[in-house]
Parts: sequence; structure tokens; C-alpha cells
Amino acid sequence: MHITVAGKQVETGDALRTHVEHGLSTIAGKYFDHAMEARVTFSKVRSFFSCDINFHAGRNLIMRGEGQAADAHRAFEQAAEHVGKRLRRYRRRVNEHARSKATDRLPREMAQEYLLRDEAEDHEEEIRTADHAAVVAEPTTEIMHLTVGEAAMRLDLGNLPVMLFRNSASSALNVVYRRADGNVGWLDPGSA
Repeated sequence: MHITVAGKQVETGDALRTHVEHGLSTIAGKYFDHAMEARVTFSKVRSFFSCDINFHAGRNLIMRGEGQAADAHRAFEQAAEHVGKRLRRYRRRVNEHARSKATDRLPREMAQEYLLRDEAEDHEEEIRTADHAAVVAEPTTEIMHLTVGEAAMRLDLGNLPVMLFRNSASSALNVVYRRADGNVGWLDPGSA
């Protein structure tokens, strides 16, 4: 995780930087192992130190925490506590959602997934002369009942390029996918 410590008209020494790095590494290790970066900014407001933390925990998941105290270390502790509390709540929601889906009474739907081998990568003559790519693998995949927001969250958390799901609002098959510009796209045949 990349941590940036800055000060606005406040000197940030090595001891404060070490304290910040240790504190944020502990929070990230406890709730989100794959956190990307954190920006910590210290400033002085009258006789108090102010600390702002912008914690980038995942794609499109940014947590913010603020703290004020007479000491810069204590201001950081307050801000880190806010970020930790928000991460804990987010993690709890994800876990509760997973548990509720596990106990759902809806019948499980399975889909056949095909992995195709590219003709350019294949060296066998009969496959090169065929009009289509060869099937390499045929695993089955469960089609989950999700909202669009939940599907986008699972796409991000699983770092998947595309995800097929049954929309819990309309019961239609939908697709969310990662666009070339980094945003999430949504295909809903029921809205056409």
C-alpha cells in the first residue's frame, strides 16, 4: 500500500510518518488486505491539529476520516478510528449479504461456461483449418440473484472482467462488465 503523509503549514517528522504508516497498515491488514493507497494530510487549526485521511481501499471504494486534537498523533488516531469503523461496517455489510444469499430459498441456476483457445496460439493443423476456436474448458457457474449494485460490487471485489447475474428486481438475466475506460457497464435486455 502506498501511503502519502503531507502537512499544510505543519512539519511532519519521521516519527509521525512511522506512526501513520504503522496505524494504516494495521487497519488495512485487519479489514482490507488489498488496499491501494492512503493520503494523510495534517494541518493546524488555531491551537488544534487536524488530520484528514483519504483511504483508497479498492476500485471505487474510498473511505475518509477526520480528526482534531491538541497533538498530531492523537488527531491521526481519531481519523484512523473513523476510517476503521467505516471499513468494519462495509465489511460487515458484505459478509451479511453473502450470508443472506447463502440462506436464500431461490433455486440455484447453473450456466455452462466455455473457454475458447485462440487459433493463433494453437499449433495443431486440424484446429487451424476449422472455422471456429477449439473449446479448452467447460466449467459450470452459478447464476446469482443480485441487485445491479451488488453485481458491480462483486465485479470489483472479484476483479472480474464480466459477470452474468439474475436481476433481483426484474428477474431478467443481466450483465455487468468492465469497460475499456475503467467504468462498469450494465446490459439489461428488459429495459430495451
